[in-house]
Amino acid sequence: MRLAIDAMGGDNAPEAIVKGAMEAVSSMKNLEITLIGDEEKITPYLKDSKQISVIHTTEAITAEEEPVRAVRRKKQASMVLMTKEVKEGRADGCISAGNTGALMSAGLFGVGRLKGVERPALSPTLPTEDGKGFLMLDVGANVDAKATHLLQYAIIGSIYSNKVRGLASPRVGLLNVGTEDGKGSELTKKAFELMSEAPINFIGNVESRDLLNGVADVVVTDGFTGNVALKTIEGTALTMFSMIKSTFMKNLKSKLAAALVKNDLKQLKNQLDYSEYGGAGLFGLAAPVIKAHGSSNGRAIYNAIKQACHMVEQDVTSTIETTLKEVEKVGGEE
Repeated sequence: MRLAIDAMGGDNAPEAIVKGAMEAVSSMKNLEITLIGDEEKITPYLKDSKQISVIHTTEAITAEEEPVRAVRRKKQASMVLMTKEVKEGRADGCISAGNTGALMSAGLFGVGRLKGVERPALSPTLPTEDGKGFLMLDVGANVDAKATHLLQYAIIGSIYSNKVRGLASPRVGLLNVGTEDGKGSELTKKAFELMSEAPINFIGNVESRDLLNGVADVVVTDGFTGNVALKTIEGTALTMFSMIKSTFMKNLKSKLAAALVKNDLKQLKNQLDYSEYGGAGLFGLAAPVIKAHGSSNGRAIYNAIKQACHMVEQDVTSTIETTLKEVEKVGGEE
């Protein structure tokens, strides 16, 4: 198995990317990795490894650039060359912590859309109270969506959760303003009807306040709503930890208390860190494409690599394509 990785994407590139790759090949003997980026900057962090090769390029896409224009103009950018490796069959999947919009464009232009998928979805696994986590899609790949798109997201999410996360019958919920049947907009009402007839374990509508309680294994929504929910969860977690830290640093007494619970707080922080679950998958493309968090450290990159490997091993893309064909066939017969 070979993965291509954008070594220049993310806040901590290339150090974090190289360290994550080194950790991955040391624990997965059948894995080979191609790092794409500035070899002069990569080499200082790259120890001798027969399982890692480098494709040199000094061109990269920054976070500030307009995604589609950058992908079209910068043919030698590390992210563009990464998807080219997949398209031309030299890699089974790819990973980048760079510009999300650019990765979406590079994925569509380079890797290509999976046959039968109308709109790919950006899908992270987010933490829950019980530590199991849940998959949420879409969180920003497409701000506008149709009910048929949400149906496909539900099927894709269910397959991924079964094949990669090992859940026998993943519970699929539709994010809505209430749990009762018939709630919501025309989009969610129509999506509810379609999901009720789909070959998934659909549990109905779920509310955002219950997400971190583990109300569902897969939560489906449009990209606009999903992105708002994701940023709210992330912002709330950061604010809460900032408030807790401020409280513990108020006086000597609280500082002593902080020392006593330091390990417990660290464990809680790790539990809420969704990078521990890997990156966000760009589901619906013809091969595994993983978007790692922009601030990923070496451990987060390692987890994203593991995620991509599981997708390749379990042949997730082919299963998605086959299932969508079956659903389309049943819908056509009706």
